[in-house]
Amino acid sequence: MNLFNRVVPSRRQAQLPPQRPVGAPASSTAVLPNPNLADLSGEWVVDPAHSRIGFSVRHAMVTTVRGCFLEYESRLYFDAYDPTRSRADITLFTSSVDTGVEQRDAHLVGRDFLDAATYPRMRFTSTGVQQTGADLFSMSGELTIKGVSRPLVLDMTYIGNVTDPFGYDRVGFDGTTTINRSDWGLTYNSRLAEGGAMVSEKVRLQLDIAAIRTPSSGG
Repeated sequence: MNLFNRVVPSRRQAQLPPQRPVGAPASSTAVLPNPNLADLSGEWVVDPAHSRIGFSVRHAMVTTVRGCFLEYESRLYFDAYDPTRSRADITLFTSSVDTGVEQRDAHLVGRDFLDAATYPRMRFTSTGVQQTGADLFSMSGELTIKGVSRPLVLDMTYIGNVTDPFGYDRVGFDGTTTINRSDWGLTYNSRLAEGGAMVSEKVRLQLDIAAIRTPSSGG
């Protein structure tokens, strides 16, 4: 079954709640570190209205600038009984970066940083998942920015799952990692009179994910 062969909603498309799928029975022989994960196997999509894919970076050595990407597409699959089979694929639209300051956002989407006109998308694709604790996962993958693909590892924490008042299954995960932006060719900087850089090389990525279960694509 191809888990990623259908159109996934984004903020560039109409956001319609997915139909609730018919769940497959769980294996009676598997043993889970956390039994609350047993019913989560299946395909999911990130809900932009209740999620944040953000970053933070030290500015002028004394303050922290925080921002996020407002538009993205996602394709997720979670296997509760064999987490190594889980997958994530998220495409971010670089022109949707938002730090709350229009002039700064314009600089970020320009050629000095993301160059959104030439590289309208950045992408994370997982390459492996390991369960490291009852609610903890380590997701390795490749992050592509400005045509440069490099590996990274996300530390993921399972927050919980609910059935919302509309009958849709929802699950929450938090993820974080720290990267060196120059590894992806984001090398622009200026020096301060007191020494040091205007913008830190280290960027912390922060994912606050609320996902909605989607119908199985079959196959």
